[in-house]
Amino acid sequence: MATCNKRGGVFRHLPRAVALLMVGAAAIAAAQDRPESLLPPGFGQPAAQPSVRPSPRSTPRAAPGAAVGAVPAATPTPASTPVRADPVGALIESLSTPIPTPTPSPTPTMDAATLAEYELPVSARRSLAVVGPSGPREGALDQSIFAGADGRVAEILMRRLSAPLPSRWTSILLRRALATHMMTPRGVNGADFAAERAWLLLRMGEAEVARAVVQSVDPRNYTPKLYQVAMNALLASSDPAGLCPLADRGSAVTGLNGYRLAQGWCAALTGDGARATATVRQIRRQGGAEDFDLKLAEKLMGAGSARKAVSVDWSGADRLTVWRFGLVTATGVTVPPEYLSYVGPQVRGWLATSASVPATERAGVIDQAASMGVLSNAALVDFYSALVDDDQASRAQSAIGNDLRNAYAAADEGQRLSAIRSLWGDEARTPYGRLILTARAAARLPVMSDGREADGLVASMLSAGLDRSAARWREAVKRDSDAWAMIVLSDPDRQGPLGYDQVTGYSADALKQRMFFAGLAGLGRLSRADIEKGAEALDVRVGQRNAWTEALDQAVADEQTGMVVLLCAVGMQTGDWRGVPPQALYRIVEALRSVGLDTDARMIAAEAIART
Repeated sequence: MATCNKRGGVFRHLPRAVALLMVGAAAIAAAQDRPESLLPPGFGQPAAQPSVRPSPRSTPRAAPGAAVGAVPAATPTPASTPVRADPVGALIESLSTPIPTPTPSPTPTMDAATLAEYELPVSARRSLAVVGPSGPREGALDQSIFAGADGRVAEILMRRLSAPLPSRWTSILLRRALATHMMTPRGVNGADFAAERAWLLLRMGEAEVARAVVQSVDPRNYTPKLYQVAMNALLASSDPAGLCPLADRGSAVTGLNGYRLAQGWCAALTGDGARATATVRQIRRQGGAEDFDLKLAEKLMGAGSARKAVSVDWSGADRLTVWRFGLVTATGVTVPPEYLSYVGPQVRGWLATSASVPATERAGVIDQAASMGVLSNAALVDFYSALVDDDQASRAQSAIGNDLRNAYAAADEGQRLSAIRSLWGDEARTPYGRLILTARAAARLPVMSDGREADGLVASMLSAGLDRSAARWREAVKRDSDAWAMIVLSDPDRQGPLGYDQVTGYSADALKQRMFFAGLAGLGRLSRADIEKGAEALDVRVGQRNAWTEALDQAVADEQTGMVVLLCAVGMQTGDWRGVPPQALYRIVEALRSVGLDTDARMIAAEAIART
């Protein structure tokens, strides 16, 4: 703990709960079987350093895509192959540093006549006391999920959270929480809190939801932080035109070249081509942006005009940025695959949900986006079904659509099962995205007495939350198989505890056995004596106390569902499921069940078996 004590001065001005989490990070990391930390960088340990970064110019200048602060542009490489970025991806560097200030800057005055023309009537204005796009009817949570919580603590947790998460179901729950039409917690501005929510959603790959969150605040209530994050959200969702209501005031408040150029293309959309051309000329003369980025802006401004057609040469771009992603996808330019190979997985979520990108180009990232929780089973089925009739689809892409059709509608169950197997592929471990794709086709199969393919079929059904469909197989599956374990964890109608002997009889994989025990204990499906016996025998320290568990317990006691969801996500700061400690799974499942999120708890526990 000496390292944490040396840093104590940094924590003096933070809320006590956040300081405790930071100081306790070393204890949580030490409790893991693998080196990944449960808490994000900054909570008691330095952030990971990027492996290679582009060389900066001798005289740095801001690129227009640097929506969050002025990030120096990189020197283009002479070759067309992009410079390898850090593991998270250079695309969201502007979302990382510097942290935007939550303090509103002075805004320019506007004459009364102009103001009256654009001012919303009082009845149409939205309050900052309750902000967000979705309610329980749309699948979000209750608006009081942060009632009583310190908003400053929640903001810091969101800002420090590393995403995407290894768990699809935890990501889905976190998205539902962040999208909620919620009461703004104490201590923060509603617009700034919306910015933090959108920022985290972007890092999760949820560009469309991030855009909905920033647009749930009236432009008259925007703060500098929200202006900065809003630009990233609108560009990540391929919607540069969405900047038009924000461009004038955004340029005045932030001074970002991105908003100045947005003024230009918004003028072009209204027919004022002269102003658009003058804007680009002025920024080019001032040296405020890379020539490649200005050409993208010119292409957007000239969209639909043959006289102003602009060709895009990727040899002038050293890497992908938010700016470049937003403008090329909005104008129909293809992002070269080599540029996508160096960015973080969240970018594939953005690409998968961009309606302006042809389906054939999205096909390569669609399964990964589903595995991250960005796309549902229904969205995935719709996507592949449409490829069958797409003239631009490759033979392999059309074959997936044909197999999917057979998986649902072939003449007999043998043919349907064969089509499902074909979709799963020949790999030793079926890609999780393909299990999601076949979920409802698997649920339509009759229960087979011999339990054929039961492990895969049950995992597939549960990837889409079809718990009762999976439970139909409880008598057919082999006892102590993965399918049996997943059904035991996910069955909503199961009554009474299991015996400890059923835990010890499951799985030759030691980690899976520990995860199974942790899930059962967290769901309350083992007696207290068996929990104590298993914790000692399997070395799953369910009684471990540290800053994270104390914060989680306090959030549960205060019935602060939003804080519980955030802290559960904090407990999954690792690259994949095998890095999640079983004791963390126990705490997460128990906490979610305690605040009424029983379904989510069961799905996360079952996912641990399917993906470990």
